[in-house]
Amino acid sequence: MREFNVTGRCVPSKHYMVDISNKINQIAAMVERGDYFTINRARQYGKTTTLISFGFLKREGYLLTFDFRKHKAKKTSAKWVRKAKKKFLDCLAV
Repeated sequence: MREFNVTGRCVPSKHYMVDISNKINQIAAMVERGDYFTINRARQYGKTTTLISFGFLKREGYLLTFDFRKHKAKKTSAKWVRKAKKKFLDCLAV
């Protein structure tokens, strides 16, 4: 039985979710053109699910960069950055 997910990654077979394939296709087209894009939304807008779907970028050999300068903490610790990087790379491996 599917349910509503309120944290983290959505799995279509387990969770109710909106089809974001059109959004992913738009991002892929932007990457192909060499455009930049940002993902910055409030809770429950699919940021994690969208990031996980970027596995296609890794397979195609594109580079992803992140800018944490606007992070709420005055100092973003190296430990936090390492943990965030590991989490993101783990998501790409899915």
